[in-house]
Amino acid sequence: MSGEPLTEAYRRYLRCLNERRWDDLGEFVSHDVVHNGRPLGLSGYRAMLEADVAAVPDLLFIAELIVTQDDVVACRLAFQCTPQQQFLGFDPPGTPIAFAEHVFYRFCDSKIAEVWSVIDTQAIAAQTAH
Repeated sequence: MSGEPLTEAYRRYLRCLNERRWDDLGEFVSHDVVHNGRPLGLSGYRAMLEADVAAVPDLLFIAELIVTQDDVVACRLAFQCTPQQQFLGFDPPGTPIAFAEHVFYRFCDSKIAEVWSVIDTQAIAAQTAH
């Protein structure tokens, strides 16, 4: 899978996340997915996402830029949200924050097999400093 079919598969994955359809995650993510070099498996990956949403209930995954090459999707995700609990090591500021995530996904057999993610924690730090 590459090109437009890969882009559409990725957009369907983001809709799944934004609609909190955790039981459908296996349609998009491999059972042995690896995140930033750590083998999480589907259950660990789901737990990570559920924890993020528990801390930030209004977290929406908005793709600003999507680029595909062969079996890889590169994306800049934009977030505007209001953390309610500690998130990525930061205490909630009580006000909305905005930050970006740059992430690469390698697909295998039409599912996400590997994820490399870098979150702009400096932007979060600047907005959560008291």
